[in-house]
Amino acid sequence: MTNILDDYALMSPLRHRNNWLKLAIVLFGLLAGISSTSPVTPLFIAFCMGFTTVALGRAPLKLYLKLLLAPIGFAVTGVLIIAFFSGSGQELLSFKLMGYPVSLRKDGLELALLVLSRSLSGMCCLYFLVLTTPMIELFAVLKATRLPESFIELSMLIYRYIFVFLGMAISIRYAQTVRLGYSSFSRSLRSLGMLGSTLFVRSWEQGDKLFLAMNSRCYDGKMTLFEVHRPVRVPELLLTSAYFLLTLALLYLTKNASIV
Repeated sequence: MTNILDDYALMSPLRHRNNWLKLAIVLFGLLAGISSTSPVTPLFIAFCMGFTTVALGRAPLKLYLKLLLAPIGFAVTGVLIIAFFSGSGQELLSFKLMGYPVSLRKDGLELALLVLSRSLSGMCCLYFLVLTTPMIELFAVLKATRLPESFIELSMLIYRYIFVFLGMAISIRYAQTVRLGYSSFSRSLRSLGMLGSTLFVRSWEQGDKLFLAMNSRCYDGKMTLFEVHRPVRVPELLLTSAYFLLTLALLYLTKNASIV
C-alpha cells in the first residue's frame, strides 16, 4: 500500500514537464499504433515509451516489467487463439490437439503479431502517462477540457476511496487470518462473506462521514482544482517532434511490409 503508482509519478523527474505535451505524446502513440498495419511501428512506439519511462522518468525497471506481465499474459492468450484459429494462406505449422487438427497459417500469424504489438504499444503509452503524471494533475487537465464537473468529481472520489477500501479490506482479512478464519474451505467462505458485508457497511459509513465533512467545509457542489502551468521547453519540443516524425516515417515505410 506504500508503493502505489501515484508514488512513483510524484517522484518522477518527468512530473515537472508540461502535462498537455505528455497527453499529446500518449494520444499520438495510441493512434499511430492502432493505425499501423505492420508490427514494426507499434514496437518502435513501445520501445520509445518504455525507454522514456524507465530512463528519463526513473521508474524502476523491475516494477515496469511486472506491470507489463499481467496485460501481456492476457494479450498472449488472445493472440494464440488468433494465430491458430484464424487466417489463411501458407501453412507454417500443423499438429493435432485432442484429436482435432490445428494449423498455423501465414495470415493468422501476421495478424497475431500485429495485435500483440498494438497491445504492447498501447500499454507502454498508458504506463508512460501513469508513471510520470500524478492523478490529481490529470484531473486538473480533464477539468480544463470542459468535461462535466460531476464526472470529474465522481472520478476523484472513486479513485481516492479505492485505496481506502483496499487498505480496509487488507486489515480485515489480516485480522481474520490470525484468527484462523481461512483454515478450511467452509471457514474461508464464511470469512469472505463477513468481509464483503463489513466492507459494505464501512463504505456506507465512510460516505456519510465524507458528506458531513464536505458540508462542514461549505461544499457548494464544486471541487477546486488548480492546474500548474509549465512551459514547453525547446529541447522537449525538438525531441517530441523528432519522435513524431520518425514514427510517421515508419508508419509510411512499413504500411505494406510483412515480417513472416
